[in-house]
Amino acid sequence: MTTMAIADQVQGLRCRSCGVLQPRDERYVCERCLGAVEPEYDLPSLRASDLRSRIEQGPRTIWRYAPLLPCAEPAQGLQVGWTPLVPAPHLGKAIGVDDLWLKDDSRNPSLSFKDRPVALATARALELGLDTIACASTGNLAGAVAAAAARAGLRAYVFVPETTEASKIAAAAWYGATVVRVRGNYDRVNRLCGSLADDLGWGFVNFTLRPYYAEGSKTLLFEIAEQLGWRLPDHVIVPVGSGALLTRTATALAQLIGTGLVPDAPCRISAAQPAGCAPVTDAVQDGWRAVAAVRSPETIARSLAIGAPADGDASVSVVRRSGGAAASVSDEEIVDACALLALTEGVLVEPAGGVVVATARSLARRDVFGRGERVVLYLTGNGHKGFPLEPELRETIDADPDAFGSAYPEAAR
Repeated sequence: MTTMAIADQVQGLRCRSCGVLQPRDERYVCERCLGAVEPEYDLPSLRASDLRSRIEQGPRTIWRYAPLLPCAEPAQGLQVGWTPLVPAPHLGKAIGVDDLWLKDDSRNPSLSFKDRPVALATARALELGLDTIACASTGNLAGAVAAAAARAGLRAYVFVPETTEASKIAAAAWYGATVVRVRGNYDRVNRLCGSLADDLGWGFVNFTLRPYYAEGSKTLLFEIAEQLGWRLPDHVIVPVGSGALLTRTATALAQLIGTGLVPDAPCRISAAQPAGCAPVTDAVQDGWRAVAAVRSPETIARSLAIGAPADGDASVSVVRRSGGAAASVSDEEIVDACALLALTEGVLVEPAGGVVVATARSLARRDVFGRGERVVLYLTGNGHKGFPLEPELRETIDADPDAFGSAYPEAAR
């Protein structure tokens, strides 16, 4: 399939609020109601056998799914996607899940899943002839934007809350981005970027490029289905910050089934949030009500500390329609879950991953999973970028065998 054929699959941008189909141009909101817009594809024109063959012959990156993406692969880009999907029997036994799998997206170039949506946003920025991309970030997105910009030869500006860990933004600075620290939480940073977006004419990935940016998140479930032999898992557990990852998981589900790439089967989508910032989970557990903003997020999982999620209500709707569930977990549970994952499966994740593991344990205790149900956890960020807590270590010893034996008596067994 040529680049032109790929573009031909996108029929336009459909408003999620009023449903109007509009041209695929520079717009990023509906011209009628200012609602969110997203690409609409001509799925019936894609034959499952031809599509599957093209995908399987494609590169081992997100661009293997080019017929289901709104942009063509740029000439210069990072190798994003095709991250491991691995069984986790030891963790599954520890938390009470029969058939547990890990989608370890911490293996992307900047060590988080944010490389996926940024790859699409960058491709669109290049199509539009922009010279600068920017973002509001709690840390991971800053690194992804900076790395992608460096590879594409673009300028990058990243706006972060002043409390963002230095380890989360150091890489962005090394990639050459201008890091702008802003007083206040993420939602205040977000509002600032919204104010600057139109005035500066930059490609703000989570504003002016959002219809394309968000599409990159679909590729997580595309990969999972392919890695499972073109079958869907029974259940996925997704960390929720803005909600885009969860809502685009639902989009991916619909497109996989709609194109015939996978059999039509249920796949429940559940939301995972920290207790200190759980607007979506609270809405689910309080009778599917509308999402209410959290004014002062307080959680160790800062990458999920978005009090007013852009896709909050849509996330609640997805969880409900799919038959999923939701849980919020304390900081203590998050740290314990990170440690348990590292101990049982040798995977070190940032606190957002601990939120997902702790949520899976909570849902298992509530008997949400059926016997033998295949459950996949989305692990979206790497713990090696700087975990916010130091491990407890024993005292330093002399370089002497007796000193070792005295300090570590359990070793002699």
